[in-house]
Amino acid sequence: MLKRVTIMAAYGLFLFIASVGVVKATDIGVSPVRVELSDNQKMGAITLRNAGTEPVSMQLEVLNWSQAEGEDVLTPTREMLANPPIFTIPAGGSQLVRIGLRRAPDAKRELTYRIILQELPPPPSIGFNGTRMLMRVSIPVFVLPELTAKTMLRWQAELTSTGALKISITNSGNTHIQIGNLNLSLLGKSQPWISHQTSFYVLPGQSRDVILPYNTESPTPPPGTTLQLIAQTDTGDIEAKVLIAP
Repeated sequence: MLKRVTIMAAYGLFLFIASVGVVKATDIGVSPVRVELSDNQKMGAITLRNAGTEPVSMQLEVLNWSQAEGEDVLTPTREMLANPPIFTIPAGGSQLVRIGLRRAPDAKRELTYRIILQELPPPPSIGFNGTRMLMRVSIPVFVLPELTAKTMLRWQAELTSTGALKISITNSGNTHIQIGNLNLSLLGKSQPWISHQTSFYVLPGQSRDVILPYNTESPTPPPGTTLQLIAQTDTGDIEAKVLIAP
């Protein structure tokens, strides 16, 4: 008998764990990992492939995706349709999920949604007393505005009370940007002062903070220092000079 349930989450892949022991996670591939729609392309599709030896049942949900104070906010919506809502992928088989926009794109700003794909638990096996991991995947869906989509970023830096460096990114454009690794170096220095691995979206009209912890081996430069920043993004590398606020 299952005794307890623990939930763990990390970057859109959620592992639902029960009791003790280990059972291999579902071997499901998802392609593409994000969807872009527009007024000229109101339909899209996601393909799921089951490379495992057992059938896998899944259900999906479409949610409106916004951000508030740097955190994702997901709410129910009827503006987008995904079909089928519940399905079973046979071992070695695949399933096509069709996505359709049920409203007109916004004239000025990108619309953002997420499709949540949740694996359903299989029927309990007689005598099973272990851990079963169920996959939960979050796929972003972007609907391009009628106007030209572009990002407009503002970078700011300041020290926190603990001596850590806080980098703030504000996107005043009309489309999202995905920020990857951050490299910061002192002006005139070829080697990065610090490299920070990360991955997050900044939706249009939103801001996001990145905290770089204090490191005794590479102390944070004092206020008034200008840093050279290189950010890896989904639109290419971005370079900027960032002044640590005095």
